Amino acid sequence: MPISNLKLKRITRSYCQTINADPLSVHRLICPVKEAEWLDGWDYTLIYSESGFAEEGCVFISRSKGEADTIWLITKKDDIKKETEFARVTPGSRLARVHITVQAGKNNTSSVKITYTITALSEEGNRFIDHFTQDNFDKDMQFWEATMNHFIETGKPLPHPNPKEWLRYKEEI
Repeated sequence: MPISNLKLKRITRSYCQTINADPLSVHRLICPVKEAEWLDGWDYTLIYSESGFAEEGCVFISRSKGEADTIWLITKKDDIKKETEFARVTPGSRLARVHITVQAGKNNTSSVKITYTITALSEEGNRFIDHFTQDNFDKDMQFWEATMNHFIETGKPLPHPNPKEWLRYKEEI
């Protein structure tokens, strides 16, 4: 079906995590290179970064079983405000804006708000959005929260029961 005949969908999901570290330490972990240290199964290739880490203009690709590689661009990385924003495209499926803010919480913790706004680019993207329920998103964000806290405590990622399914919403998980 031509794209002009499709009603393409958009959805926004947010989740707030509590991470057991100060905001700057947490914000520094929001990085494709650092993420490989704390997120089990994170599969990426760094395409461009002047520093070798997350920075505005950084480009990388992530892989997830059963779909096209996802291309990421860091559109904002502000260490003072502890704010990071990504644009990501999964060709033939969807475009997403990912916005993350880190603020001081109580007792040397951080409050991390993660917001995904996803726009379908095709019928495949519409199906993805149909399964991008708040419950499914919450489950992934709760695992992210648990593994980041585990990493901060132990220096090791928490094993994911099925890392190839991380942030995949083609069917109920």
